[in-house]
Amino acid sequence: MSPENRAMQDDPNLNPAQFWVLDGQSLWQEKAGKLNISCASCHGDSGHSMRGVAVRLPKMSQGKLQTLEGQINQCRVSRQHAAALTYESKELLALTAFVGTQSKGLPIVVSETSANKVPLQKGRQWFYTRMGQLNLSCAQCHEDRAGLKLGGSVIPQAHPTAYPIYRLEWQGLGSLQRRLRNCMSGVRAQQFEYGSPEMAQLELFLMWRARGMTLESPGVRP
Repeated sequence: MSPENRAMQDDPNLNPAQFWVLDGQSLWQEKAGKLNISCASCHGDSGHSMRGVAVRLPKMSQGKLQTLEGQINQCRVSRQHAAALTYESKELLALTAFVGTQSKGLPIVVSETSANKVPLQKGRQWFYTRMGQLNLSCAQCHEDRAGLKLGGSVIPQAHPTAYPIYRLEWQGLGSLQRRLRNCMSGVRAQQFEYGSPEMAQLELFLMWRARGMTLESPGVRP
């Protein structure tokens, strides 16, 4: 990151993602669904109940690997009796950013367990599998060529420490899954669907790979 980018990310008064965080704070208190309850009705003070949540996801929940977005939707459907939010919608991004920022500064603690061993192995497989018409894997760019340049931009190491992120290129907030789909499109591969098991598996591996690193959510990137 450039010093200017870092300054924009670290200052809440400059980070444009804060608009989504503030929307998420409002949604946290907003009652929804047939039961007419809010997130706060069950979880109370977000600064206490959500502290450390984002650094432990994805994880197995009710027999399914859930990302942060998936966990939010699971709560909406099973607890509030409300409709699931659409991936990349303003509402889901806002809630994800709000919950994520409660763990800002904490180390990622995703680890391999007996419950997630198989999806973690599958996520690792996706990361190292060549795909698309360009026949490239994630690892060939983000491990073998990390630090070099592609199209004038530095190739990062693909650590998911800042999602959801505000990308200057997008002029908006986006999830890790959106970024992964961008990469798949770039190598001319069939994109995994939002919320698919494959996306969750790849996200799990990336978070495991970044274990020990500090969560920066919500980040700012070029």
